[in-house]
Amino acid sequence: QVQLVESGGGLVQAGGSLRLSCAASGRTFSPHVMGWFRQAPGKERERIVRIIWSGGSTVYADSVKGRFTISRDNAKNTVYLQMNSLKPEDTAVYYCAAAISPGRGYDHWGQGTQVTVSS
Repeated sequence: QVQLVESGGGLVQAGGSLRLSCAASGRTFSPHVMGWFRQAPGKERERIVRIIWSGGSTVYADSVKGRFTISRDNAKNTVYLQMNSLKPEDTAVYYCAAAISPGRGYDHWGQGTQVTVSS
């Protein structure tokens, strides 16, 4: 069973940076897709970026394009989200998720990590 554990959240001032990590454990990790999502209070969950594991292609939401960067370390079974130029509206709980097989959707989720950006 794959387990995903996020870390790296916290409180940062507007304009600052944070790097989130998502470490996968449980077995050899080779998902089809990895994604980072976020959910702010009173809002729907938003997918902000996804990466195709094998090829590395990425898709970013317009809200984070140019500010956030996803990367991965296959040897460590870890995905990172580098967040720069943070804004108060980036405040949310951030989740990583994995779609293990094509067509099955995101079927493994981390517990989430809080990111708070103060103005």
